Amino acid sequence: MVEVKRRDNEGSDSVVRRFSRKVQQSGVLLQARKIRFHTRKKNRRRMREEAQRRTELQAEREHLIKIGELDEFSALSYRPQGRSGGRR
Repeated sequence: MVEVKRRDNEGSDSVVRRFSRKVQQSGVLLQARKIRFHTRKKNRRRMREEAQRRTELQAEREHLIKIGELDEFSALSYRPQGRSGGRR
């Protein structure tokens, strides 16, 4: 925990400046960001399922482009509605 005490005849802006400098030097903000944006590692099964899903979607897009139901430019944003009804 960072603590700064006000000195005699010291303005509030310089106290705030000293405090912010000490916080930067202590690394408290870096640690807080690491904790805030931490994501858990995915297990192997889940990674494998997601990779399989991506390849299936890619194959479906390519098939729709070949038969002419989907043009190449709109294929980038195409997501078929599956079990979830299109919501994620």
